[in-house]
Formats: sequence, C-alpha cells, structure tokens
Amino acid sequence: MDPDVKVKGPASYFPSIEKKYGRPMQDWLDLIAAELDAGKRHMEVVEQLKAEHGMGHGHANAAVAYVKAKLA
Repeated sequence: MDPDVKVKGPASYFPSIEKKYGRPMQDWLDLIAAELDAGKRHMEVVEQLKAEHGMGHGHANAAVAYVKAKLA
C-alpha cells in the first residue's frame, strides 16, 4: 500500500480498530464474514461486535460494511 495515498471509506478505520482492540484486522474480517455467511444481518453483527468485543458503533459498522461490500 502506498503510504502517500489516503485510504477512504470503511477501511480508513482499520488502523484504529487494530490499535484499540488489539487484534489484527483480518481476525475481525474473518469473524464478520462467518457471521454474515451464517445469515446474520448487518446490524445483528454490529450489535454482536459491540456486546461481545466492546467495539464502538462506528468501528463495528465500518468493519461490517467493508465485509458486506467485499462479499457482494
């Protein structure tokens, strides 16, 4: 990734998500993908991340939106 290129959209949250919650982003993306594949809806996964992992709403929503876009 070019350090001079500013990342936009949901992926712009990834560095702060990794720093704040102490897990590599790929762990979060895999967890979210598994939940979506199991039939959970966007907001159900957001609420799960908030309740089970203490993730803030903005971070959770951005990560789920990113995964949904990649799976589409």
